[in-house]
Amino acid sequence: MISSIEAQANSKVWQAQDGWHIDVRGLKPPAPMLAILGLLENPDAGSRVVVHHDREPVFLYPELTERGWNWRLVPGDDREVRLVLSREAPF
Repeated sequence: MISSIEAQANSKVWQAQDGWHIDVRGLKPPAPMLAILGLLENPDAGSRVVVHHDREPVFLYPELTERGWNWRLVPGDDREVRLVLSREAPF
């Protein structure tokens, strides 16, 4: 099912040791938010997702809070905003 989200949003989705990753760089709004929220609604997404984004997604934060997800900015590659999303206790 996660592959269908990837196809719909043209985002890149992969699983790594630290959880699912979604790369929404280069997508025009609202596609990044829709792809991220779609992944979070997928039961296979687990409790930790790493987001690779072009910019800080300030409009995403209220949606995450409403769905019970916490977030924090972490160091990423050059010209990348990287977020770690978690359903666990706040960071």
